[in-house]
Amino acid sequence: MALNKAQRAALREKFGGRCAYCGLPLGERWHADHIEAIDRQWWKPGSPAAKPELDTLENMNPSCPPCNIDKHSMSLESWRSVMQRSNEVLMRDVSTFRRAVRYGLVQLNNSPVTFYFERLAEPAPKEAP
Repeated sequence: MALNKAQRAALREKFGGRCAYCGLPLGERWHADHIEAIDRQWWKPGSPAAKPELDTLENMNPSCPPCNIDKHSMSLESWRSVMQRSNEVLMRDVSTFRRAVRYGLVQLNNSPVTFYFERLAEPAPKEAP
């Protein structure tokens, strides 16, 4: 779906000009991400979507390029699972990261991955009387 200027502007503001996933402010170059992938064959330019019914504005989120590229065509839950394993993968594969952890330069955090749009939807804590 090619977004017109008004649709693109509205999508950008869906989460206050921030990436729906990480929450960082969107720069000039940002992506309109399909929340549920339309399964286009990326290696064949101009190929039709396998799920054209998902090519709608309602199925899009504003995304910074790194989040959209990392998510690729994964479902949100698949992508969340991949990210949740980041500590394990980095500790296994990156000696510089292991050293940074040993010297206290990096602290491991095993909190569940929560996307920015999910944090926005959480109810605000109640104030004490």
